[in-house]
Amino acid sequence: MRNLLISLLSFTLQAQAPSFLDQLPPSALVEAMDILKRADFVFETRTQPKQVRLATMEKLFDHPILGAAMWRHCRFVPGFYAFLHSDGSWSIDDTRGLRGTLRLVYRRPGHRVYLVQGRAEQGRLKTPFPVGARMLTSYRYWEGKNGFESHLQTWTALDSAVLGVLAKPFRGYIRGRQDEFIAYINGNVATFGEFAELSPRDFHGPLKRDGDPIALREFEALFLGK
Repeated sequence: MRNLLISLLSFTLQAQAPSFLDQLPPSALVEAMDILKRADFVFETRTQPKQVRLATMEKLFDHPILGAAMWRHCRFVPGFYAFLHSDGSWSIDDTRGLRGTLRLVYRRPGHRVYLVQGRAEQGRLKTPFPVGARMLTSYRYWEGKNGFESHLQTWTALDSAVLGVLAKPFRGYIRGRQDEFIAYINGNVATFGEFAELSPRDFHGPLKRDGDPIALREFEALFLGK
């Protein structure tokens, strides 16, 4: 049945469905297929090689609260805060009207797949209305001969409210802003990992001052061996 559903999706899209679909659990597969069928935007981006080990990046991926705290101290914009939820998902919030919830639905070495629910409040993307979307995100990463590299693909299905007549003139703008933002974030993730690799102790003092006990505890365990 799974293979039949995936084959039907490939036919509907008139293209090969993502190869990882048959690895998703049933509930995630249904949601992923719905996003793919309704996708308004499809985008992919790669990063330039960075001098950071895969093991360091894995630490940051697996500890989003710590990762968000270190991200803020790199002074990347926007400055995200991360929150873990009881179902295993985690959310990010820039406290200025941009937030998202991410659920990891597939993981193997060098590849992670997320289902994402995102929202930008009115004016956050310079639109006169809030923008909500669901995304399927495939993130592949590896250590090449020149360093850490990654390739990210996203399929975005906008909330139906955004597709109204009044919103149509903004669709191209919304797509451009999303693509620009995703490329920017993906590039900074690799740069941020490089900072953590080169001088992790530089983060210790700022994290102490920040006062987040989870981030501090995770940092000391992962980077200082406490």
